[in-house]
Amino acid sequence: MKFLVVNGPNLNLLGHREPGIYGSDSYEALVRRVETTAKALGAEAEVFQSNHEGEIIDKLHGAMGVFDGVVINPGAYTHYSYAILDALRAIDIPAVEVHLSNIHNREEFRKTSVTAAGCVGQICGLGQFGYVAALEYLAERLKSDAG
Repeated sequence: MKFLVVNGPNLNLLGHREPGIYGSDSYEALVRRVETTAKALGAEAEVFQSNHEGEIIDKLHGAMGVFDGVVINPGAYTHYSYAILDALRAIDIPAVEVHLSNIHNREEFRKTSVTAAGCVGQICGLGQFGYVAALEYLAERLKSDAG
């Protein structure tokens, strides 16, 4: 199993950017947590971060035939990127949308996710553990699909 973990704008600033909302753990700590979780699941994970919508779309396009599952935190693109939604739908790889904060308890504009419609599920409000839960879910889903 091989997973692609895609992080959108400003996630590279974890630990510095509004730690009361996004936590005090660094982006590097998140990457280590993802890699450790994947290894424990007998899988591999590639973690990618970009502040540019087109780079995220290109990375998703390149996932076809390479990755078995996608975990995506589109950041602010969650709320308006129909282009990322279209990319998620086009690649036909199960994806889980993850948000560190509970987007449903925040500003009104953050409560709507246009990208979630291209995913098999959404996890929000669990901090960095949301990535662990998404990887565990995808691994379980892939094993049951194979069996």
